[in-house]
Amino acid sequence: MSMSFSAVDMEEESGVAAATAAEEIRRLPAEVNWEMLDKSRFFVLGAALFSGVSAALYPAIVVKTHLQVAPPPQGATATAASILRRDGLRGFYRGFGASLAGTVPARALYMAALEATKSSVGSAAVRLGASETAASAAASAAGGVSAAIAAQVVWTPVDVISQRLMVQTSSSCRYRGGVDAFKKILLADGVRGLYRGFGLSIITYAPSNAVWWASYAMAQRFIWRLVGVERSENYPSLMAVQGASAALAGSVSALVTMPLDTVKTRLQVMETEAAAAARPTLKSTLRGLLKEGGWAACYRGLGPRWGSMSLSAATMVTTYEFLKRLSAKKGSFD
Repeated sequence: MSMSFSAVDMEEESGVAAATAAEEIRRLPAEVNWEMLDKSRFFVLGAALFSGVSAALYPAIVVKTHLQVAPPPQGATATAASILRRDGLRGFYRGFGASLAGTVPARALYMAALEATKSSVGSAAVRLGASETAASAAASAAGGVSAAIAAQVVWTPVDVISQRLMVQTSSSCRYRGGVDAFKKILLADGVRGLYRGFGLSIITYAPSNAVWWASYAMAQRFIWRLVGVERSENYPSLMAVQGASAALAGSVSALVTMPLDTVKTRLQVMETEAAAAARPTLKSTLRGLLKEGGWAACYRGLGPRWGSMSLSAATMVTTYEFLKRLSAKKGSFD
């Protein structure tokens, strides 16, 4: 008799827990999905907003790239001071024009793939019986993977060109700009030269994006549970929670993917004027790094990259969520 009562009690408790979880999810801020967006406004506003964010964060990327490529170990502060002394403030924006020209179409591809995949996978997961939490995490992870793969088609050549421009100095100026770098790389190595590190970029960013978006979705729910879902109606609180969730996801992603990013950057920046047999490979690049400073060499530039990715994640996501609400069709929240 007591066992039957216990079973009933357990069923009632699980039912109450499920109802509470469903109520929490219902009270969370409404998600603006792909179907709710005015696409033309979304892409035009997105290009403007993300260009501004990219400009603000670009100097940290330049410092990180110098640290990853320069053989003698040097601190981030010393590297930044050296760039400032040698090239002035313009040294922190070498290659920015090429990067910005590619960032706009890359961001458009990224956002389109992300939102379209999240919307379709989320709906399919719910239809298959998954809980709202599980469906959201699965949709975010799938969206992150598809977005990373789509964007790398544009981002890899942009990275190769902009990073070559970043590390050159006034005294050793090989390229006169993005177009000149594009022509010379194409002439020396063909299309393959522009896509050097493409496979490694996919290996780095596809799982990283999956983890990032899934952890971002879960971090938001966790933080809302701590601060109280009722505060989600307050817009400053909403932005603060989204920013904190993004920064947490970004910092973890930076730490996990740092060795692959360092190897990728070396592969993309190293010149290939020598014979084809001497061209850098993944194995030779990794061996060279380990010879220079052991596994610690794979983490050169971690400080600037960690700071840049955390700040970038917080800024990008709050901008991104703000952009989606600005671009929502009239009546979407009715």
